[in-house]
Amino acid sequence: MSIFEAGMMICFGASWPFQVAKTYKTKQVAGKSILFLWLVELGYVLGMIHKVLYSPDIVFFLYLLNFILVGTDMFLYYLYKDRSKVIVLERKNNTGNLVEVPVRH
Repeated sequence: MSIFEAGMMICFGASWPFQVAKTYKTKQVAGKSILFLWLVELGYVLGMIHKVLYSPDIVFFLYLLNFILVGTDMFLYYLYKDRSKVIVLERKNNTGNLVEVPVRH
C-alpha cells in the first residue's frame, strides 16, 4: 500500500462531507459545477479500476468512500438545482411597475 496515495485520498476526501452537509443544509447549488463533480467521479472510478486490476489494497475503500460522498453531492445538486432560480423584482422604465424576473446563477 502506498502511504502517499492513502494520504492524498484522505486529504481529498476530508472536504466532501463538509460540502455535502453545506448543500443539504442550504439546499442551494448556485456556483457549484456539475461538470467538475462528474469529472471527479470519473477520476475516482478510474482509480478504483486501477486498484482492482493492478494494485489491489485497502486504498480502494478510500476511493469508494470518496466516490460515494461526491455521488451524494451530485444527487443533492440534481435535487436542489431548480431552487437556485432566484426571483428578483425589476422596475420597468416605461410603466414604473414592478415585475418578477427569474434569474439563474
